[in-house]
Amino acid sequence: MSRPPNYEFQEWWNKQRSNDQTDDHISASTSEDVRFLTVDIHSPNSAAAVAAAAKDRSRSARQLSWIYLLKLNQIAHSLAFITNGFVSILRTANRRITTASVPRSESRFYKIIKFFLVLSVVLLVVELVAYFRGWHFSPPTLESEVEVSVKYIYAKWLEIRANYLAPMLQSLTNVCIVLFLIQSVDRFVLVIGCFYIKLRGLRPVAETDYYEQDAEKGGMNLDDYPMVLVQIPMCNEREVYQQSIAAVCIQDWPRERMLVQILDDSSDTDVQSLIKAEVVKWQQRGVHIIYRHRLVRTGYKAGNLKSAMNCDYVKNYEFVAIFDADFQPAPDFLKKTIPYFKGKDDLALVQTRWSFVNKDENLLTRLQNINLAFHFEVEQQVNGWFINFFGFNGTAGVWRIKALEDCGGWLDRTTVEDMDIAVRAHLCGWKFIYLNDVKCLCELPESYEAYIKQQHRWHSGPMQLFRLCFVDVLQSKVSFMKKANLIFLFFLLRKLILPFYSFTLFCIILPLTMFLPEAQLPFWVVSYIPGLVSILNILPSPRSFPFIVPYLLFENTMSVTKFNAMISGLFKLGSSYEWIVTKKLGRSSEADLVAIMENESAPLMENGVPRSSSESGLAELSKLEMNKKSFKKRRNRLYRKELGLSFILLTASVRSLLSAQGIHFYFLLFQGITFLVVGLDLIGEQVS
Repeated sequence: MSRPPNYEFQEWWNKQRSNDQTDDHISASTSEDVRFLTVDIHSPNSAAAVAAAAKDRSRSARQLSWIYLLKLNQIAHSLAFITNGFVSILRTANRRITTASVPRSESRFYKIIKFFLVLSVVLLVVELVAYFRGWHFSPPTLESEVEVSVKYIYAKWLEIRANYLAPMLQSLTNVCIVLFLIQSVDRFVLVIGCFYIKLRGLRPVAETDYYEQDAEKGGMNLDDYPMVLVQIPMCNEREVYQQSIAAVCIQDWPRERMLVQILDDSSDTDVQSLIKAEVVKWQQRGVHIIYRHRLVRTGYKAGNLKSAMNCDYVKNYEFVAIFDADFQPAPDFLKKTIPYFKGKDDLALVQTRWSFVNKDENLLTRLQNINLAFHFEVEQQVNGWFINFFGFNGTAGVWRIKALEDCGGWLDRTTVEDMDIAVRAHLCGWKFIYLNDVKCLCELPESYEAYIKQQHRWHSGPMQLFRLCFVDVLQSKVSFMKKANLIFLFFLLRKLILPFYSFTLFCIILPLTMFLPEAQLPFWVVSYIPGLVSILNILPSPRSFPFIVPYLLFENTMSVTKFNAMISGLFKLGSSYEWIVTKKLGRSSEADLVAIMENESAPLMENGVPRSSSESGLAELSKLEMNKKSFKKRRNRLYRKELGLSFILLTASVRSLLSAQGIHFYFLLFQGITFLVVGLDLIGEQVS
């Protein structure tokens, strides 16, 4: 029998709580917000209090209902967004697959990837059968099984795997881990050197400053300005020829002391006419600029530059500045670079930093910016300061013409003529300077197709050069340390070993260790070391830290292209000597466009007569712009090597799931998805 309620105690308790709430200021001010959390004990006589409590409870219930409805609405919107994005990706992938053209032949590299894919699928089927039959938990032995049974065959496979295959794979794994650690140490030392330069405030010092010098003398003294030749090699650069020519022609340098060479290798006659009209326009504005076109385009860019340097008037010039067609130097570029040559007769090259007008255009350009920021901020700066040598970047640099002639001039024996001439100049005793604070605007490739073609040339060329100049390095008169730096660091470690271990370790060895578990790849090699190296790489561009995971995965994906290019260049295979001009879109920064427009709108005088572009030249230009040829329709495409590797990695991730290997599973899963996204060309510019 239940105890009867004590109404007197309840009335006292309610009165006491009412007095406490009146005295307590904090409780009184927040009573409306937290009333639904309190429990009041009322007597049957306090009907008003009971009604108020019921009203509060109903209000709290309505508020909670609205909160839950709002949360459900947000979740529904998120799910709808994810679903729509996933469906859009599937439709895009289906369209790419159905419209993809079938190549005429398959490369050896792709055939090897197909072999590994078939092998991984077969091994996965075997492991699935063994898993569902319980053989993973109690492996069969040869002694206890009949020779013709499936269980005996699986036991035999386990014996072959453990005694023959796994030891070989483990040896290769250990070699790659050692190479990985050596390369990581090299990266760490470079970063330490960069921090040292930053903390000490070290930078090259020029002997003179043209701005201070002109201010003291009350104007330009032509004798203080050396003769400078400016070269712009280009080939079918319809989108960028105007901005590059204009940026060079408005240089703050005496016109009597500068000559601009437009070295046009275009095969398109319309583009040739457009560039000629642009040159005529600037000639009529008083700029010393000439147009050169080769009838026989041999040697690509190197042949173009070599032909231009053979002109008789070149002997009148002391320095040559080189800009690719998409580069837009600032008006003070020459005034910031030429002074470093004064008083340094052994200085051959002044290299400046690249800056990108489209680095935030898409995910692909953001990831490229991370790599190139590290290259210029760390590699070029550290090598330039401590050993006065680095690879010439092919553009945005000024050469002493005497140094070019001393080392044999431009050669077209490789696809990296810039690195070739830098190595030969270094072996002849010349020194280089890198200016990190002088930047030259340019474009990054926005499509994956253009990017991999550029990377193939950049990674096959160094191996061609290494094969050709190895003996020359050994026989040169430079010190032993310089020879060791060239052979072991410049070529082997950073040009050969890096793409080799990246592809072999993460695209071949890691999936195979899932099917050959007796050979193990430590988890710190998969997670910790790549993560630390990625952090080091991203330090020069701190705004890119949110992209550190995509950067790590994408770099492993690019190892396929780099490894293929490295092998091609080293052994002269396939298209190692193929030169394809990187596609540009003609993007310019707003500030540069304003500066160029202001310069063009300024009235230029010669003998008191205003000069302007000729009517015939403008008419020709307008006619050609209106009658441009229809270009070949661009479209996104499929990349079979990346797709094949994505299926290998995803197959291995399923096998790692059976073994409950967490870190390996997630790495293989996300890396396989990254390969799939890249293989479907879903990164970079999307052509509708």
